[in-house]
Amino acid sequence: MRRVLILLPTTTYRAADFLVAAQALGVEVIVGSEQAHVLDGLANSGVIGLPMHRPEVAADAIVEFAGELPIDAIVPVDDGGVVTAAIAAERLGLAHNRAGSVEVTRNKAAMRRCLAKDQVPQPDFVVVSEHTDLATVADGLGYPLVVKPLQFSASRGVIRADNRQQAKHAAARIRAMLPESQASIDRALMIERFIPGTEIAIEGLLRGGQLETLAVFDKPDPLNGPFFEESIYVTPSRLPGRQLAAVADVTSRAVASLGLTEGPVHAELRVSGDEVNVIEVAARSIGGLCSRALQFGLGVSLESLILRHALDLPIRDTNATHAAAGVMMLPIPSAGVLVGIDGQQEARLVPAIVALEITISFGSWVDPLPEGDRYLGFLFARGDSPGEVELALRRAHEKLKVLINPGHLSSEPKRQSV
Repeated sequence: MRRVLILLPTTTYRAADFLVAAQALGVEVIVGSEQAHVLDGLANSGVIGLPMHRPEVAADAIVEFAGELPIDAIVPVDDGGVVTAAIAAERLGLAHNRAGSVEVTRNKAAMRRCLAKDQVPQPDFVVVSEHTDLATVADGLGYPLVVKPLQFSASRGVIRADNRQQAKHAAARIRAMLPESQASIDRALMIERFIPGTEIAIEGLLRGGQLETLAVFDKPDPLNGPFFEESIYVTPSRLPGRQLAAVADVTSRAVASLGLTEGPVHAELRVSGDEVNVIEVAARSIGGLCSRALQFGLGVSLESLILRHALDLPIRDTNATHAAAGVMMLPIPSAGVLVGIDGQQEARLVPAIVALEITISFGSWVDPLPEGDRYLGFLFARGDSPGEVELALRRAHEKLKVLINPGHLSSEPKRQSV
């Protein structure tokens, strides 16, 4: 029986989907996590405690474990495990990306410099240290622009600035989110020229350096700032064929530039006419519960495809099962304690809606972007066309009313549409 090590941060949304996919494939599962005891019982072959913030040390532990119980594949679920997986897989002779390539995807500045070297189209950018006169650099780059931290993901800390005062304020706000560190690079920021246009997401699978596009998602809500909270993803894309061909070409060039060769890829791009610019490339699959919008062949999940590839099992059909599908990441409207969400049953009854998952417990403190790093939950829809799916998600979203106390549970909650 094949045996797979799945690297699961304890905070991931995705543990259940990968474990279900592994069970369906009939493979043994070992779980690796920072807090192994939290996930004890999820695996059928054991759990390993791994310090994934120290990839070399974590890889040593995996290799030692594999000396006693051989491993056929290592699959990282989220960003936090991709470097550990690459190092350990290389040492064990398993299919892998180079660790250096994966590390580049984990740092926005390193990724931008790599893409620039190979002239892959992307926004003009400058990296500024904590001691740089950011306003002067921003003036030289030109407005509007976007200020970003180097390490965060999911649009956290990403702020648009239309003038030097906004740029200075954005930098101060972002640095207030960063952990204190002795390393000045950890507090460096990147400023990029704002690229107008339509934003899309690519879900792909690399096999021997060849990128296969599994899905192209439209993001129909304009992402123009000041913050960049993603909401609706709908596939297939409604872009014309020539633009989709350009998107596929630029994505393949970006992946090749970064040196990625195996496994899932998630890329974000901006399209304006004939111009396609890379915003982000990650050596992982789509985050949150968004993968549940995708099914392939006879109802095969994205997680199953990823595991099949890692284990060198046949992948027979990567065509989408449904004509159109989509997901809505439910935004957090304001900071405070989440008391409840009304209208859930009404939302589920909207035609074409197939599921609603609330992923934050009532009683939890929530923050919207740019400080926040979570969504309230996920809405899923399937239908005959992208337009039908998008409309269903919007109608279901209108049914939901979020109750948030701005201070603490004893105060009167505010009821807000999300």
